[in-house]
Amino acid sequence: MHSHHHGPRSGRVLVWSLIATSAFVVLEVVAGAKAHSLALLSDAGHNATDALALILAWFAVYLQGKPADESRTFGYHRAGVLAAFVNALVLIALSVWMFYESWIRLMNPVAPDAEVMLWVAVAGIALNGGIMLALQRSGGDDINLRGAFLHMMGDMFGAAAIVLGALAMRATGWTRVDPLLSIAISVLIVWTAWDITRESLNILLEGLPRGLKLKDVTDAVRGVEGVMDVHDLHIWSLGSSSHALSCHVLIDDMPPSQSDSILRCVQKVLGGRFHIHHTTVQFEHASCEMSGTGCVIPVGTHDHHGDHHHHVH
Repeated sequence: MHSHHHGPRSGRVLVWSLIATSAFVVLEVVAGAKAHSLALLSDAGHNATDALALILAWFAVYLQGKPADESRTFGYHRAGVLAAFVNALVLIALSVWMFYESWIRLMNPVAPDAEVMLWVAVAGIALNGGIMLALQRSGGDDINLRGAFLHMMGDMFGAAAIVLGALAMRATGWTRVDPLLSIAISVLIVWTAWDITRESLNILLEGLPRGLKLKDVTDAVRGVEGVMDVHDLHIWSLGSSSHALSCHVLIDDMPPSQSDSILRCVQKVLGGRFHIHHTTVQFEHASCEMSGTGCVIPVGTHDHHGDHHHHVH
């Protein structure tokens, strides 16, 4: 159930993307220093965090492929989520630093070499476009790969902005374009990182999975025939795409053979409508007075089994 069908393939894509991105970072740092371009240097910073993003995403894909063991009974789903969280925090810190540098440069303008900026940025667009295509083909909705994809998209926009900026500088000779671009890139980074920070933190804090409403799930379970009430309902995410649920369900007093069909219906509803496949449902039996059925068997004489635990995976 936990096997990721895109594991090895997305792992390979991530490794190649990592090599290409790292080489490009070196190119951008050298070119940025030579051309006195803060926009190129801040983009190199952006690309360096992307290299980090790819390393973390690759590591997480590798860990998620590992089966559950005795100390990690749910497997390693959270590894990717934790990676995404660390990643996003690093990005935000880097942006703040770039913002500060750009502000200083705005106060004391330096003339960068627009020609070098232009060619390096064009190469950046080609590289990031290629990586984005490869990532999109290899993995759909995994928060990890989505995180890496967003980084690449941010890079592509950053590179496109530098191309436009270099052209503008060539045409007008206005050197402040460069630090302004750098500021724009840092804002863009914070914006992409914020969403990932929020979603990964929600999973780490056992929050309700995105797109689910507790009331909808409760109502659906209550709607199952034979269910009288539901309480202590908890839903959380194991990783970015697998959710778990536990709850107590109140039913009439009946033998386990009958309650079994209610359990199967509850699981069917949870799996079919909400894609929740890890469920722990605990039955509680209503006593005869509560259920208002007026029992045929006097309460003291039959064997009362109490709670039945059903663990389904």
